[in-house]
Amino acid sequence: MRIAMLSVHSSPIARLGGKEAGGMNVYVRELSRELGRRGIAVDIFTRAQERNAPHIIALDRGVRLVQLRAGPAVPYDKNRLLDHLPEFIGRIRCFADGEDLSYDLLHSHYWISGEVALALRQSWGAPVVHMFHTLGAMKNRVARGADERETERRVTIEGRIMREADAIVAATPLDRAQMVWHYGASPDAIHVVPAGVDLRRFQPRDAAAARSALGLPPQPHRMVLLVGRIEPLKGIDALIEASALLLERHPEWRGALTALVVGGGGEGERGRWNAEQRRLDDLRHALGIADTVRFAGAQPQERLPLYYAAADVVTMPSHYESFGMAALEGLACGRPVVATSAGGPAFIVEDNVSGLLTPPADPPVLAAHLERLLLDDETRITMGAAARERARRFGWEHVACDILATYRNVLQLRNSRAQAV
Repeated sequence: MRIAMLSVHSSPIARLGGKEAGGMNVYVRELSRELGRRGIAVDIFTRAQERNAPHIIALDRGVRLVQLRAGPAVPYDKNRLLDHLPEFIGRIRCFADGEDLSYDLLHSHYWISGEVALALRQSWGAPVVHMFHTLGAMKNRVARGADERETERRVTIEGRIMREADAIVAATPLDRAQMVWHYGASPDAIHVVPAGVDLRRFQPRDAAAARSALGLPPQPHRMVLLVGRIEPLKGIDALIEASALLLERHPEWRGALTALVVGGGGEGERGRWNAEQRRLDDLRHALGIADTVRFAGAQPQERLPLYYAAADVVTMPSHYESFGMAALEGLACGRPVVATSAGGPAFIVEDNVSGLLTPPADPPVLAAHLERLLLDDETRITMGAAARERARRFGWEHVACDILATYRNVLQLRNSRAQAV
């Protein structure tokens, strides 16, 4: 079997924590590698964002990243990429023709890639499996202003993909229900397959050693960790406000508590800060806790396990998450997770077992949950052990097995229809 994996707007090898690089990048890369280990040939097509970017990069056995020019070879507003999709589609066709390749199936990621997949299906006849990763309609439900809203064009295209794709992959049952409710998608076309985590990379480590390696204060200094892109949707302002509440309740924690944000630009990288990070910086200074809430910047994925190990508690206070890869990574590292009850994290984190769930945009509840875990060593340790056990269910080998079953189901259905004709 040969798969064309489409991730147009963001590369699976991009530095995580930037504007367009997060859980989806990890998903595409790790799923492709796991499929390759099972003898499936995978070509991942993405748009080249550097002028001298290598055309083809071997990621693993049978897995290639193919970077194609389409529009300026620089990071680009994803909404403007639609104008360059015809060029991207043409370059994929030329690549396949030049290597005399045919693909059994197209697996597209994010709505922009879904547009490409549907166009290629017309040429190749290969069925389309699509995963949205986030939904424009859901992001608009939690948007706090016009600048945070997704375009109607995106929502319209998402609806068309749901109607026309051969199968849709949803990360959780709630993700599936949202597609049915907001877009009128057919439940029968949606396959629920959770995202995964690398259980070898993300595993419990010694906290003292991790803090030493990262140059962070040793225990008993308390540490809360948030890993993610710097954008309003992530609810980082709730963490900042919750941190201020914690210091009000425990003045003795000033200088002995850190809320560390991994993503965006670091403290010495203000040139990389976006508007949201500048707003968050203003907020932490206004609350007088700039020495408590710290920006570590985006980090290579191989260093992330050290950050999770260094933390007492991991948090994900997002307004909306379709899944929540960082929450799953925290669980895999044996850390309890205080996560939003909105979306995917509520599926991953078992409330009062492997962590605690908090309503979105509710700093007092978030502060109370963090306080409980920071004060109660026994509960924190017990939940941490349960967190690792919970994460074991989400190894990439399980994800690849379920995705392969979806592929085979789609191919079998297509063949049955062809025979009927």
